[in-house]
Amino acid sequence: MTNAQQLVAKLWSYCHVLRDDGVSTLDYVQQLTFLLFLKMADEQSRPPYNRPSAVPAGLDWQSLLGRSGDDLEAHYIHILRELGQQPGILGQIFRKAQNKIQDPARLRHLIVNLIDRETWSSLDADVKGDAYEGLLDRGVSEGGYGAGQYFTPRPLIQAMIDCVQPSPSDTVVDPAAGTAGFLMAAHEYVVRHHPHLDPDERRHLRTDFAAGYELVDDTARLAAMNMVLHGITQPSGDSPIRTGDSLKADPGRRWSVAATNPPFGRKSSAVVVTDEGDTEREQLTIVRDDFWATTSNKQLNFVQHIHTILDTNGRAVVVLPDNVLFEGGAGETIRRKLLATCDVHTMLRLPTGIFYAGGVKANVLFFDKKPAAEAPWTRDLWIFDFRTNQHFTMKTNPLRRSHLDEFVAAYQPGARHARVESERFHRFSYEELIARDKANLDITWLKDDSLEDPDSLPSPDVLIAEIQEEMAAILKQFGEIAVGLGVEPLEPADIAE
Repeated sequence: MTNAQQLVAKLWSYCHVLRDDGVSTLDYVQQLTFLLFLKMADEQSRPPYNRPSAVPAGLDWQSLLGRSGDDLEAHYIHILRELGQQPGILGQIFRKAQNKIQDPARLRHLIVNLIDRETWSSLDADVKGDAYEGLLDRGVSEGGYGAGQYFTPRPLIQAMIDCVQPSPSDTVVDPAAGTAGFLMAAHEYVVRHHPHLDPDERRHLRTDFAAGYELVDDTARLAAMNMVLHGITQPSGDSPIRTGDSLKADPGRRWSVAATNPPFGRKSSAVVVTDEGDTEREQLTIVRDDFWATTSNKQLNFVQHIHTILDTNGRAVVVLPDNVLFEGGAGETIRRKLLATCDVHTMLRLPTGIFYAGGVKANVLFFDKKPAAEAPWTRDLWIFDFRTNQHFTMKTNPLRRSHLDEFVAAYQPGARHARVESERFHRFSYEELIARDKANLDITWLKDDSLEDPDSLPSPDVLIAEIQEEMAAILKQFGEIAVGLGVEPLEPADIAE
């Protein structure tokens, strides 16, 4: 067992104790985030670091250690409230923070016996980061319906970044950062492939390389803490994660790489209160001068937003659901514009069963933004079908990085001119693409073996998992229809009853 796995097991064991008090898995990870930040800030104010503490005196780790009972609980709540008013990454991590551990004895055990006994700052960034990622992974996997918003499979992220190959001079943005998996993978790629950075490159990597936007406060704090633990930013610095809706406006800044998995769900909506006091869902249509089309489809808006925030010749890699490939109206307009103004060069068709949110049929689209020109920039779109005859489940056959080796090799990072077609990797010319009805990019050519040969059927557990995914997808579609009609959609538990 690795050091990171031992650390996860140690911290995870206490989560089961707290469950008896009604503390959910993700609530537990949030409490760890607050306490780990305080402990690390305290460690870094002491030898050999001797850095100024990011936490004001009286609100720090030492102020917790000597307390117990109601006094500890009251002081912890006071710390959370006061630190949430601070600037920088400190305020972001503690923004709207709440104590979810109602038993002061168990809170003290977590502080004194679990966290204080470890010297976190002396641990390698990979160990700390991997341990935190392990907790997040467990938290999401047990977080129930909708937890997939937090987590893109790390093997998929690694393969995407391996294809894009960020360099020390790049700037990388994720406009839907989640827990910052793409930003950390990009940072780790540079560190691993460029071990001899000069001082300016190291400074850039630490302060200006990564930027992310996250809509949800709780997720933004997880992202910020993840980056602290991975050594990408310091507890006393500014946060590379901005909290808010990245689709609201053009931020004005441009980046050389965009890597992201926008949130699942086709429509943007908000809950509003009527004059009568009733709540209703209202669809949000994004209107921006820099967009090619006006639509309430979130993924289509993210595609347009990514095009805006990329530098000329910037590279994008984005996870998109199938509907973005074939939807008419605004979808067709955006696809045709994208093919003309960018080099849309690669698409990876993803299998089902790899996301925590069920029923997801998605693709990874790679494109480069190009300067204005009369001729379309897309020459050929290479599509790799990793979906047909592939069967994954989150528990019995999870996706691993090795499963994507064939795709990364076919992609030819850094040498795309050397690509060759294969059974799963086909090239389609720009003329073929725009001649298709609605410029539909949902292209398949492989036969499903299980339709012709019963012996090719996957195992029963995989079949059951796939059926569940299909049912989840159908329920999700009905939920979107309900939202469009102004009806509050039911949760799966409500439907089961």
